[in-house]
Amino acid sequence: MKVVLDTNVLVSGLLKPRSAPAKILRLILQGDLDIIMNEHILAEYNEVLRREKFLFNRKDVEAIIEVFRSYGIRAPALLQTPRLPDPDDAPFLEAALSMQADALVTGNKKHFPAKNCKGVKVMSPSEFLHHLSK
Repeated sequence: MKVVLDTNVLVSGLLKPRSAPAKILRLILQGDLDIIMNEHILAEYNEVLRREKFLFNRKDVEAIIEVFRSYGIRAPALLQTPRLPDPDDAPFLEAALSMQADALVTGNKKHFPAKNCKGVKVMSPSEFLHHLSK
């Protein structure tokens, strides 16, 4: 199953090891899920995880980014970028569309209105885990 993870899911998973986002991260790291990304997503992950307020170890951040870079599925750019309420979210939807992701997992579903998502399933972390358990 191929998924795109919004940055807020990655951060939540790292901050709260018993949370739904953490379970999703473990599934990715175990190879049970494929993560889809593009350079914009990797750059955002890298920038956000390095923010001082999170206190993540620099080497841990580098290791996470390297795992995603090495094992993730690279999404090509689309000719027409989808329009979203927050333009910074467009690379996530673009990656999901270009690689026909099974889901885009986010803590901010309102940022991805269904009318703009062209059939991509946008789910919260708990919705996604429920979907997997079916």
